[in-house]
Amino acid sequence: MPISPNFNSIHSKDWEINFTQCLPNGYLKYTDLCNILQLTAASHSELGGISFTDMQEFNQAWVLSRMRVEVTALPKWRDVVTVKTWINTLENSRSVRALEMYVNGKKIIGSETFWAVFNTEKRRPEALALPYEHFELFPDKRATQEGFSKINIESEKEDLFEKVVNLSDLDIVNHVNNVRYLEWCLDHVEVDLILNQKIKSFEMNFMKELSLNDKVIIHENFSEDSILFSITKDDKNCYALQLNFE
Repeated sequence: MPISPNFNSIHSKDWEINFTQCLPNGYLKYTDLCNILQLTAASHSELGGISFTDMQEFNQAWVLSRMRVEVTALPKWRDVVTVKTWINTLENSRSVRALEMYVNGKKIIGSETFWAVFNTEKRRPEALALPYEHFELFPDKRATQEGFSKINIESEKEDLFEKVVNLSDLDIVNHVNNVRYLEWCLDHVEVDLILNQKIKSFEMNFMKELSLNDKVIIHENFSEDSILFSITKDDKNCYALQLNFE
């Protein structure tokens, strides 16, 4: 698709929170928060001519590699949130994108995301085949207080749960959707920690893709102010999640 006449290097989109996206306390689920952030990023890439549809002409897609989310507060049912996004860096096969969520003009969430260009036939990263010079980059305009950190998944951990990847776990790129990993892990977090909004930030690393019928193990490790989850297949790390509490 051609670049939209409405394209701007800083993109803003409004979303109304509906009841299907909410927890029993009426506040937005962390998984649906991530969905909204990523849908906003997708909207920006579509306006800028580097969407999934555009990239599929070259058998390419953007895939999420890392994501950090800092939460001051969660929106609730019927809130209209504004999500702003821009690109910090974009070079060859890699891009860092910033996102912020606002309610009534007040910032409540910031996120930093790291994306890679992925060949959907060869199943490996490669340089972006489309032009992107029209995107102005904002390397110093940060959406989070802290940048990506290295999640240490080599510490002692407990095997928590075994799972087989189902069709419902897959997305249009034909691998497990990144939000599914988060959902699997959050289902094993103490309910009160989630309903009382004790999670102040979380970070995810995506290391290896998972496909239909893959058998995985979810691991857990506790510390004083965080929970670390990891997912392995055949003893190889595929995903890591660190939840940080107040």
